[in-house]
Amino acid sequence: MAPANASNPATALLLIDVQASFPAKEYWVESLANAWKPKQRALLDAAHAEGIPVVRIFHEAPGSQGPFDPDQGMIQPLDGFDDPTAITFHKRVHNAFSDTGLEQWLCERAISRLAISGIRTEQCCETTARVASDLGFEVDFVSDATLTFPMTRHGVTWSAEDIKARTELVLEGRFARIIDTQNMIDEWQTRRD
Repeated sequence: MAPANASNPATALLLIDVQASFPAKEYWVESLANAWKPKQRALLDAAHAEGIPVVRIFHEAPGSQGPFDPDQGMIQPLDGFDDPTAITFHKRVHNAFSDTGLEQWLCERAISRLAISGIRTEQCCETTARVASDLGFEVDFVSDATLTFPMTRHGVTWSAEDIKARTELVLEGRFARIIDTQNMIDEWQTRRD
């Protein structure tokens, strides 16, 4: 990997909440997960190949007695995503910064650019992107390497595609650059050359 400089800042890939807790939730949709998995896998493989550190984030809710309660044994990588990572943080809030040492870890390594991926698009991924931007990080939101599910409110259901489109709309140009997996990989490979 080329050394970081102003035009090629050091990057880390955030793997947010890609954990075994989610398939145990009633809203899990296997067909949506199956469409997302190859994108997440390709992004992870490229990060490893390009020497980009992968930071794993787990969400936990102690005492909830649900799949995010550490006592239930599901705070572990989702099947197929147990890759080695540079570091793992456990959070109890929606963003990956507030109750972890992530910011300090990144700053100690002069990492100023983050690629955001994982589960769920509009919750922990979007919230992390917003906080990262506010903290001064450059943020690449790899939208197709994030996963979400339909949501219903007051009898109206929004599809996963609608939710992703809304997330892209509110992040683009304000908190993050929206990019797809293949273009992110291509950029990483170009930076190396």
